[in-house]
Amino acid sequence: MHRYANPKRFLEIAQPITMWTLLGGLVLVAGGLWWGLFRAPPDYLQGESVRIIYIHVPMAWLSMAGYLSCGVAAFAALVWKHPLAEVALVALAPIGAVFSALCLLTGSLWGRPTWGTYWVWDGRLTSVLVLFFLYLGIIALARGYDDPARGAKMASVLALFGLVNLPIIKFSVEWWNTLHQPASITLEGSSIDQAMLWPLLASAAGFSFLMAAATLMRMRALIAARKRSARAARLAQTA
Repeated sequence: MHRYANPKRFLEIAQPITMWTLLGGLVLVAGGLWWGLFRAPPDYLQGESVRIIYIHVPMAWLSMAGYLSCGVAAFAALVWKHPLAEVALVALAPIGAVFSALCLLTGSLWGRPTWGTYWVWDGRLTSVLVLFFLYLGIIALARGYDDPARGAKMASVLALFGLVNLPIIKFSVEWWNTLHQPASITLEGSSIDQAMLWPLLASAAGFSFLMAAATLMRMRALIAARKRSARAARLAQTA
């Protein structure tokens, strides 16, 4: 891991990867959404409203995966002092916040025809809302200090504490009485028909690539900004 701690080496690798992940993500998302919205059959109970699954479910998966990645980056930053780990944390938090916000929005739109209401304070919805606020807290802490290293350290501490929310999101439908349905895809298999499953997986893969591309772009931008700040500080000292 420390092999890639050098920002120059990271940038040499990240630049070509960014382009390919962006292009691959756009192709997969376009294909998955076209397949799901226009070719997949409607659900026998929910009808056409089920088509929001091709956006909502990837947003839900990736908002959790994004926060888990924040936790890993925070651990690496605090324990191993990995110089790029805090950059990854700061870069990923706003992207994860967008994905969790889209998860909440699409879930509310789906809930209206399914449950008869846009929102209920059940375990799954409430814990995802907490996830969104955790992302906002990381962003606020990272930007709330004049010293970026101090802000990243405090954001890392919050990211680690917030990991406890992930199992609550995952198992909330089992622990409490909730309107939200249990997981349709598990290690044992899937209860989703193949005609709906494959476009869902294609869409999820595409959004995953887009999240990776956006993270790499923000990391590159943050590294460039830190270089400019360091250069300006050196020039100010010599002036």
